[in-house]
Amino acid sequence: MAITREDSDIDVLFSYIVMPKGMNGVQLAVEARRLRPKMKILLTSGYTAEVLPKDEELADKPELLPKPNCPEDLATKLRLVIGGS
Repeated sequence: MAITREDSDIDVLFSYIVMPKGMNGVQLAVEARRLRPKMKILLTSGYTAEVLPKDEELADKPELLPKPNCPEDLATKLRLVIGGS
């Protein structure tokens, strides 16, 4: 969260959904969107999308990159999230 508060350009937030000690990736995405409404969100998890937390505070459902994945999977999903081909 500290990085999203800085005055720097951030195009994409990429985070695990399950994180230790407190905030999870969905909560992080909600808070980051409050500060930066146009920020793109990409979450990753070993869980299926059906068991992930639901959060109505996010205007659009974040993209999910399932684990395990490889660098090519990440690159493809990032292009999709950013809006490239």
